Amino acid sequence: MTSSAAPTAGAADPRLPSRVRHEARRRELTVQAVEKLTPSMVRVTVGGPDLAGFTSLGFDDHVKLFFPVPGAEAGAEPQMAGRNYTPRRYDPVAGTLIIDFALHDAGPATQWAEQAKPGQTLTVGGPRGSFVIPVDYDWHLLVGDDTALPAIARRLEELPAGAKAVVLIEVDSAADEIALTTKADADIRWVHRKGAPAGDAALLSQALRASPLPKGDYYAWVACESSAAKALRTQLLAECGARPQWTRASGYWRRGTADVHDNYND
Repeated sequence: MTSSAAPTAGAADPRLPSRVRHEARRRELTVQAVEKLTPSMVRVTVGGPDLAGFTSLGFDDHVKLFFPVPGAEAGAEPQMAGRNYTPRRYDPVAGTLIIDFALHDAGPATQWAEQAKPGQTLTVGGPRGSFVIPVDYDWHLLVGDDTALPAIARRLEELPAGAKAVVLIEVDSAADEIALTTKADADIRWVHRKGAPAGDAALLSQALRASPLPKGDYYAWVACESSAAKALRTQLLAECGARPQWTRASGYWRRGTADVHDNYND
């Protein structure tokens, strides 16, 4: 695969991502709606006066959600567990924030999402900042598993008409696929585990090798189990002509460990 010439030495690359910091703040919000999108994904819509001023500029931003830990003694102050989630869609006019929950374990976040009902409260912290990736590349590569699906869906909605994208998404089966809308010319490929445990890089790695990739400069974005994300990044750099400065790989979870967000970037 070939790429066009790199920027002139000493010149700033206008396509490099930028970081934007936001005011750190916790918000007490109220559940307004709950929808089961697939057997493995629940959509929760929250809102309330505290949502005013919420800002999320990057499609893979994360907010920290706080959930009660089961098993606390009666009358004791409840212990809270924080977990990172993608702000799927913020509507400042309606005053709502959508969070999609991938039900991939039996932790406090999944337990809460499975019983969530309108009227319940949810504490939301952040985002502390945004990692803004420009859209003016020749094309875009998005690779991830169930936990990356909210960010991938958001990115596809944000890409403008005329943009090109190749998208590889690993889920368990066709029942776990969701409708994805975009103005871009997107080649979307679903990869099915068929009951195999999540977190193995092999399926996405094989799908990447089997996918014809367009020519030109591209931004590669990967999010899945931590060791799989690291392996896929190595593959992209070694086999697919990806540039380190235009490649972002994140571990959205790690087998055997709770509350993980790893980044494998230069």
